[in-house]
Amino acid sequence: MKRFTLAAIISLSAIATKAQQWGDYTLYATMNGTTANLLDTNGTIFKTWNLTGKTGYSTYLAPGGTLVRTVSKTGNSFNGGPICGQVQKVDWSGNIVWDFVYSTNEYCTHHDICPMSNGNVLLIAYERRSPAEATQAGGTKAIELWPDKIVEIQPTGTTTGKVVWEWKAWDHLCQNIDPTKDNYVTSISDHPELLNINYKNQKDWLHMNGVDYNPIKDQIVWSSHNTNEWYVIDHSTNTTEAATHSGGNSGKGGDILYRWGNPAAYSAGGNAILNVTHDAHWIPEGCPNAGYLVGFNNKGVSASKSSVDQVDPPDSSYWYKYTAGSAFTPTGYDLRHACNGYTSNMGNSQQLPNGNMLVCIALSGSIYEDDPSGITIWSKTITGMVPQAFRYSKCYADNAAPATPTIVGNSTELCSSTATTYQWYVNGEKISGATSPTYTPTQSGNYLVRTTDANGCVFVYSTATKFTVSGNIGLAKPANLSAITIYPNPSTGMVNIDFNGQLMTTILFEVFEASGRKIATGKNTNQVDLSTTENGIYYLVISADNAASITKKISVIK
Repeated sequence: MKRFTLAAIISLSAIATKAQQWGDYTLYATMNGTTANLLDTNGTIFKTWNLTGKTGYSTYLAPGGTLVRTVSKTGNSFNGGPICGQVQKVDWSGNIVWDFVYSTNEYCTHHDICPMSNGNVLLIAYERRSPAEATQAGGTKAIELWPDKIVEIQPTGTTTGKVVWEWKAWDHLCQNIDPTKDNYVTSISDHPELLNINYKNQKDWLHMNGVDYNPIKDQIVWSSHNTNEWYVIDHSTNTTEAATHSGGNSGKGGDILYRWGNPAAYSAGGNAILNVTHDAHWIPEGCPNAGYLVGFNNKGVSASKSSVDQVDPPDSSYWYKYTAGSAFTPTGYDLRHACNGYTSNMGNSQQLPNGNMLVCIALSGSIYEDDPSGITIWSKTITGMVPQAFRYSKCYADNAAPATPTIVGNSTELCSSTATTYQWYVNGEKISGATSPTYTPTQSGNYLVRTTDANGCVFVYSTATKFTVSGNIGLAKPANLSAITIYPNPSTGMVNIDFNGQLMTTILFEVFEASGRKIATGKNTNQVDLSTTENGIYYLVISADNAASITKKISVIK
């Protein structure tokens, strides 16, 4: 699987109430190998693909049995590991149906990919920045840097592809060393939405190694080996917005929405939980703890024992609750699986619909499945390094994914294209009981639908459709603005807005001095920056959708 996007996602008939294996096949490919294998439930090789080019890092199975894999291309201008530069799709019969190179002197793919249900693929890539660029950006070292970026590639031919979306870490930097250089801020801890260029500054700076996509929230999570964090960013932006600090469902452009694992990376207090991390991903729908963030923590238990850690992020619609100047919550992991071994590098896990977990201890080639009580019920040791392993059902391997659903509507109703099952969402949140082909919105917002076909092997998600409730048709359900709270108050400047579950598509705010002079405005954000104001009393006026405005008094004390 690739979490939400391709696999799991679920074989409905396979969900069990007793401890037993889930699924039918385990996929693995050794690093630098030229085969990929499916193991059956007895650990016997069921199928082998003989491949062109050495596996770089990741190998996934798309619905219907097509491999999506990274390839270690020869002649890349970047070195280190694992450099890839190439991605392939290989069908069940072994035919290469897409063979795309993303490698030049200026950029090159590495580590993980994320196949998406629309056929596109998210790639992690280094980009090259000169020593002069590094110092102008506020870096304290005049060295060449390889900051990471994420690109979404749409296949356009057997060997061609188009970049349809791009996000660059380079566009979201901060530094508090030199006010004459770019990206200067007075306080790193006041800007967790940005990456401190001087935190562990080195050529291979972030060393991204895992990437995953959440189609419900239209967000991406990625993991960093060097900063020991997981990061969530907004994918609903266009490429232009992704380079800025506004736009998208979150209203924050390409800024970091949530980060977890090492508060020191943004000068916040708290303990570091992650110690070399890989494979950040969401638990998909259809599994226990769906929506939790998970990652492999290579030195999680000790310097010789790895763990798989899970956290329940403090998310609400498209935003994540945060108290200025502190670390993102939770302060520790919510759930931890102490692995049956240790790998100093790589490794992954997969959370399964019946509550089991598949774990890959990369350097030893150990793959095992534990039941919810922690008992190992299946295991296999592979000769060679295995960066990742994934479990699939026969239903999933045998049947191509159904068509991506589309939504049409009028002034009162939304209608999904034909499917077997349906589930509606608004602003990234499931609508309880909304399981019919049509849905009548009671509030304005971004709506999408999840469907399956008769096989029920895969959840498929539509793109979001913005719906505005008309005030004259009697359907509007105004947001309860009285439920909104702000914190901290008094504040040193950064004020958070907590909507307490209120789902709104358009949020506007204005800030006034006590004299009545307007000093700031904003749209679609859950944070107000008053750090440049003087001490005193200010009034925050919030309005949203069809609701009347509400005013909150703020005391700024620095």
